[in-house]
Amino acid sequence: MAVLLVVHHSPGPSLGAMLEQVLVGADAAGITGVEIRSVDALNAHASMVQAADGIILGTPANLGYMSGALKHFFDTTYNECLGATDSMPYGVFIHGESDTSGALLGITKIVTGLRWRLAQPDLSCIGAPDQSMLEACWELGAAMAAGLMDLPQA
Repeated sequence: MAVLLVVHHSPGPSLGAMLEQVLVGADAAGITGVEIRSVDALNAHASMVQAADGIILGTPANLGYMSGALKHFFDTTYNECLGATDSMPYGVFIHGESDTSGALLGITKIVTGLRWRLAQPDLSCIGAPDQSMLEACWELGAAMAAGLMDLPQA
């Protein structure tokens, strides 16, 4: 069974609502053969990433950058994942009150170093997520999971 790992730091209601829709989309009817594993960024380990076939990253944009929790995730997994997770398909969802560009830039630099590949467009939300943003989050989860359905099983 393919594994979609969702690593997030979602302390607030806006990012929590976005995360919920990502997870609902990933578990949508018709998607089979994909296990969804959601883990808080502070509890994620390199072995979880190495066992995954795809990953979605979720973070608030704090003080112009990704959350400290997501940065901690990268700090503690980067070396073990380097070379072991090349071409990992990934997606990102970010929530901010005024700007998400610094958070997205930081994530992009790190995943470029890991040689992961963007599988779905990045989602950035400023302010409370509206219905179209929540639908985009659902689509992110569904598209990422559906993209893993046809992977050869080990």
